[in-house]
Amino acid sequence: MVGVVGAGQLARMTQQAAIALGVDLRVLANSRDESAAKVIVDTRLGDYRDLADLREFAKGCDAVTFDHEHVPTEHIRALLGEGFAVHPGADALIHAQDKAVMRERLTAIGVPCPAWTPVSSAADVEAFAEAHGWPVVLKAVRGGYDGRGVWVCSSIDEAREPLESGVALLAEAFVPFERELAVLVARSPHGQGVSYPVVETVQKDGICVEVIAPAPGLSEEDAAAAQHFALKIARELGVTGLLAVEMFATKSGLVVNELAMRPHNSGHWTIEGARTSQFEQHLRAVLNLPLGSPSLAAPVVVMVNLLGGSDPNVFSRYEHVLANDPGIKIHFYGKDVRPGRKIGHVTALGTDLAAVRARAWHAADCLKGPADD
Repeated sequence: MVGVVGAGQLARMTQQAAIALGVDLRVLANSRDESAAKVIVDTRLGDYRDLADLREFAKGCDAVTFDHEHVPTEHIRALLGEGFAVHPGADALIHAQDKAVMRERLTAIGVPCPAWTPVSSAADVEAFAEAHGWPVVLKAVRGGYDGRGVWVCSSIDEAREPLESGVALLAEAFVPFERELAVLVARSPHGQGVSYPVVETVQKDGICVEVIAPAPGLSEEDAAAAQHFALKIARELGVTGLLAVEMFATKSGLVVNELAMRPHNSGHWTIEGARTSQFEQHLRAVLNLPLGSPSLAAPVVVMVNLLGGSDPNVFSRYEHVLANDPGIKIHFYGKDVRPGRKIGHVTALGTDLAAVRARAWHAADCLKGPADD
């Protein structure tokens, strides 16, 4: 039995892998309307911020894991102290919860990061900008995701809003990157580790809209360096389960941007596009089973996130997409459609990058519906 704290689409997609492995899955949800709660029989209602709810949820589980990073660190430590198997543990997960802790630790182990410092005042930001130039990237130390909690400020006036928000912040030097890459690795409690191929991620308005596997035009040396960094981070931080490492590719080399310790949007392509999906791999890792092959199932795999449009009747266009391209794979997350909301993804496989990208984007655009006026 594996318990997943959180009942979003990551837990929902983990259920598919759990069925094939013969693993029972339990989720802790806030309500029955959440994505995973709609499809997983053993759904417990509770508050992930409440230690008593977490303790009751964990009873009978062989392993407890997460589909988000928001469980209080002290609660995870308490569960570990009481003998529950929690993956990743508190000492690892803190690096995905607290950006200041992450930056300090990555810098200490020699992983390339942007210049950074904690800031709490306009004077702090101005001093940082004087040393590193504008724009300055301000980030919430805790809680940011999908572009939330990140402000790219070209002047001190633009920095005033986040500074006055009451949120703990750090400042980072703006990285003039050529593109964004991600590496997904898995590590088991007994130390086995594997790395998926490096992918390119395409962002729009702070949200990942496309993932291309493998990253096109990436040299073998750069790919090996990215995988080496990711496996090193997993080992040094003591990660158990999946680790997603988001990176900037710059003219002078790779720079690590963010970490996530769970299945990740940059790895959804693995469901059809890899020999072992990230969801199966995560279950294998947290249960300390031998890890599966992360190799590609096709020369080119493209995943495009499906964002809601102004017309919520997605299924009126479903038949056309399936008939037009029988090879396309569509995943819906069981969420109500709202403009800009991530409601699913599509995946295409093939041999020609341009053709595969075109197929994936055609399907996603068709499902979204007509462009807003």
